[in-house]
Amino acid sequence: MTKVAVVFADGCEEIEALTPVDVMRRLGIEVTMVGLDKLHIMGAHEIPLEMQTTISLALLDYDAVVFPGGSTGAANLRESNELMEIMRKRQANGQWNAAMCAAPLAFARYGLLDGHQFTCFPGIEKEIAHTNPTAIFSPAITVVDEAGHLITSRGPATAMAFAFKIAQVLGVATTDMQDDMLYTYLKQEI
Repeated sequence: MTKVAVVFADGCEEIEALTPVDVMRRLGIEVTMVGLDKLHIMGAHEIPLEMQTTISLALLDYDAVVFPGGSTGAANLRESNELMEIMRKRQANGQWNAAMCAAPLAFARYGLLDGHQFTCFPGIEKEIAHTNPTAIFSPAITVVDEAGHLITSRGPATAMAFAFKIAQVLGVATTDMQDDMLYTYLKQEI
């Protein structure tokens, strides 16, 4: 069975954190909600979130690890040396890592974006350019960099596109669920 971990830190953007959990569980993907350093996380909009576990080397066993954004949440993820080592190992192993909004800042600090394509919340790419001058920014809604095993996205409104893209990259069919959740309808209206 496909397994995904979503890593939550205090100050995370709740839509970006919970949408991948919701969409992937609907698709039959096993999703674990992982707290950066505790089981009780407070989101950026004062929504309390309960985790199943905290970060550990078990993150090496997942098909993908997902970082939601939110400026404070992303900063908390970025500053974790323990998480940095795990994520570097995952990339070296050719495992998928995903981040959206401000969370690519963590990937930049970890060195995961070196020479790879990414997207992020508007303006964050300038900060990333200082850390990773070889990272290649794209304004697309979601960006998949096959060589770096990276999936990135822009911000709260792109959370559903991000979740479906992660599932697709992992080989999970999403067409029926996109119809069931009216995502297909939404795409037609935009």
